[in-house]
Amino acid sequence: MTDPRPMLVLALDQTQAMIDTIGADELDLPTPCPEYEVRTLLGHLMTVVSRIELALTGNDPLSIPTVTPGVTDFPTTWKERRATLDETLSDGSVLGRTCKLPWGTLPGAAAIAAYTGELTTHSWDLAKATGRTDLLDDSLAEYCLPLVQQFIPAEPRGGHIPFGPVVQVADEAPAYDRLVAWEGRKP
Repeated sequence: MTDPRPMLVLALDQTQAMIDTIGADELDLPTPCPEYEVRTLLGHLMTVVSRIELALTGNDPLSIPTVTPGVTDFPTTWKERRATLDETLSDGSVLGRTCKLPWGTLPGAAAIAAYTGELTTHSWDLAKATGRTDLLDDSLAEYCLPLVQQFIPAEPRGGHIPFGPVVQVADEAPAYDRLVAWEGRKP
């Protein structure tokens, strides 16, 4: 596997661009992620950036809630947490570290790739909810698609596999459509 850190940084940048553009009037909009409206998804993303840091430093990412409560300034909170993660990512030894993730124990490089997929998908959720799909970087979807197809089984879904059934799209559909359809979302 090549170094996955540049793609994670790209996914972090894309997520940050989404977070920076969301207005207070959009926080209650529904998202394609059925259990989250925009505000709750933003709270989840605050947790995700912290969970990546926890996993890559040998700590338990499940020690914090799925959704970070009480955040009122999402851009500032994201940037603070992102700065800590960027420092961790600057150390090349992170690629070989053993990381405990919510779904298993993986080497750091694999954990980074997995979290790149989560951030890329949730960026699409925010973009779709707020009408900002023009901010999405197609190279992220192209990168993540084969990874999610390899590691998220088509069946079974539900329970321990927290995705809906695969949604059928054309093979030539845009990369984001194919990515999110594999994860059970309707593009």
